[in-house]
Amino acid sequence: MNEKNMVVLTGDRPTGKLHLGHFVGSIQNRLKLQEEAEKAFYMIADVQALTDNADNPEKVRNNVLEVALDNLACGLDPTKTTFFIQSEVPEIAELTVFFMNLVTVARLEQNPTIKTEMKEKGFVMKGEEGEVETGTKVRNVPAGFLCYPISQAADILTFKATTVPVGADQLPVLEQGNEIADKFNAYYGEVFSKIKSIVSEHSRVVGIDGNAKMSKSLGNAIYLSDSKQEIEQKVMQMYTDPDHVHVEDPGKVEGNVVFAYLDIFDPDKEEVAALKEQYKQGGLGDVAIKKRLIEVLEAVIAPIRERREDIAKDPKKVMEILKNGTEKARQTAQQTLKEVRAAMKIDYF
Repeated sequence: MNEKNMVVLTGDRPTGKLHLGHFVGSIQNRLKLQEEAEKAFYMIADVQALTDNADNPEKVRNNVLEVALDNLACGLDPTKTTFFIQSEVPEIAELTVFFMNLVTVARLEQNPTIKTEMKEKGFVMKGEEGEVETGTKVRNVPAGFLCYPISQAADILTFKATTVPVGADQLPVLEQGNEIADKFNAYYGEVFSKIKSIVSEHSRVVGIDGNAKMSKSLGNAIYLSDSKQEIEQKVMQMYTDPDHVHVEDPGKVEGNVVFAYLDIFDPDKEEVAALKEQYKQGGLGDVAIKKRLIEVLEAVIAPIRERREDIAKDPKKVMEILKNGTEKARQTAQQTLKEVRAAMKIDYF
């Protein structure tokens, strides 16, 4: 990660408060990278959020402050990382339009990330058997949503970012971003460099219901702002082993959400390993391991929650951070677009 001239870009869609999946999947890497990068940018991706929330702009607007609070509370430092709001940097939209000429609709439909997310959000229309799998019916997907890989490439390349921490599910989008950069360079000359992805060890945190991914939309998340009571309620709901009815019964560790969380968040790995063996042999109840997890998660979340509550007392100060950062980000964006326009021979005046 100690690359010379490393420029980092990360971001969140403002569609709700951030959860533990965001924390281990991206935020922890953001904290490390802001210490190592020459430049670090944090984008609140409100334009991207509108691709599937166009009819609910209040939701997006109201959550801009929320995701900023979460990141500040976790330790993202505005003196080291430039915070900005995507829609307030119009150069990103301009570059998106230029990039749209470099990608076919067929290539967008083939992107695994987009195919998966279209299904999750109900954008793929069911037709003949097998058509959903092949992605041949996408007539009700908003164009903005389908073009997400293009807009993300523009987000990154507007700031000439070289490094982007992402979840594993976003790797196909970054791959397409590199395809776009390569094609632009081939047509117009070397302007952009390769984007390097950094994937967290725990890029996907299972939901409390056992769903493969913790998600705001699925309602199966533990948030960085949750109270201890909320943490307790959610942990006690967690899926364990349905056949582990009595304490003395042998239990399964595989697929057990409580142990999945202990593996990630419990610092005492030897004790977790011992608990797993005891659980598999019988003699360890679900309530006991859930109580341990509650204490482990409270130790992680409590300091973040307390800092968040303190920072939230002055929302004007947070918005000032976003305003100042956005002005700084625009300076970089304007310089990039000046180079892009010159390379494309459209710098007329």
